[in-house]
Amino acid sequence: MTAEARLADGGGGVGHGPCSYPNIGLRGQTGALFSSAVRSAPGCTAKRSGSGWEVASGGVTFLQACRCEPVARTPVWFMRQAGRSLPEYRAIRAEGSILDAIAQPELATEITLQPVRRYGVDAAILFSDIVVPLTAIGVEIEIEPGRGPVLDQPFRSKDDLRRLRRLEAGSDLAPVLETIRLVVAELEVPLIGFAGAPFTLASYLVEGGPSRTFGRTKALMHSEPATWHLLVDALAEICLASLRAQVEAGATAVQLFDSWAGSLSRREYREFVMPASRRILEGMADLGVPRIHFGVGTGELLDLMTEAGADVVGVDWRVSLADAAQRTGGEVALQGNLDPAVCLAPVEIVQSATRQVLAEASGLPGHIFNLGHGVLPETDPGVLRAVVDLVHEETAR
Repeated sequence: MTAEARLADGGGGVGHGPCSYPNIGLRGQTGALFSSAVRSAPGCTAKRSGSGWEVASGGVTFLQACRCEPVARTPVWFMRQAGRSLPEYRAIRAEGSILDAIAQPELATEITLQPVRRYGVDAAILFSDIVVPLTAIGVEIEIEPGRGPVLDQPFRSKDDLRRLRRLEAGSDLAPVLETIRLVVAELEVPLIGFAGAPFTLASYLVEGGPSRTFGRTKALMHSEPATWHLLVDALAEICLASLRAQVEAGATAVQLFDSWAGSLSRREYREFVMPASRRILEGMADLGVPRIHFGVGTGELLDLMTEAGADVVGVDWRVSLADAAQRTGGEVALQGNLDPAVCLAPVEIVQSATRQVLAEASGLPGHIFNLGHGVLPETDPGVLRAVVDLVHEETAR
């Protein structure tokens, strides 16, 4: 079944024109638990109708752009569009780890839907985290606020690989898959599932947390290449199992986040990283959903990331989309690439920068507007709504 068919099978008609407004309902338990929080959220632009929440949408425009097909307008979504920048998120998030919230399907469903209501984006991305498959198989990882994933016992030798086991996605990821089913029952734009790429996950396991130099990771990579390949191959199988399960549960696109691949040379990427990423991307090919490949600081790797098997390549703000198109051969769609920090400026500055991105994307075979990395927590949601409106209005065909 194609991604478009999956979306249509979820119920309801999908608008194809530039001004279609499908309904995203808050039915059943999810609506009962969270409708009051949504109604009271300051600045929320969703409107309640008889059958649900009316949210501007390009229907399958996102999927069409991923495949370099003609679109009614440029689709928009934002990495980290759900989360701390939204007052409605802060209103319902209890104290505790983000992993606790992810483990509660009704809560994670509401958080996934919040930015779709507020911004009118053309795709939702699952509220989860790249380390969830690892915690699901028993790796002891905590997510420290303001820092990220940390391990008390990092992976430092071949013996540590025994701490990884096969992911049984149906049981290990049961709460995540239930969240997906709940989301797609209420959503009429595509849902993006995701996973962390093997290198990025391995860097957390080996370093014990975030790193600026990735010194221990590269030391293992170069000094014990056999161990390194065993590690990333095991992580590739875990990631692939997770992504396939997400699609089977209802996701209609996937993104592979290799957030820290920009720390690598081209030779390192090709030899030590690309084979495992290719295994994941090629392992998704039979499911017929768009595969997005993204990394930060990967301007010199864009051609290799394309070669690994992506349908869409994410571009950060350091490289113009015109240059990125040349580096990727002009045969895949590009996603990006407004600097997230610019979104902290006055809205007029942000709108000007948005127009610059659109100008650079003019003539590309496929373009999904996004930021060059995730939404910063201090971002004004009204600014992001203005970006969505500008992109939709000024690219309507």
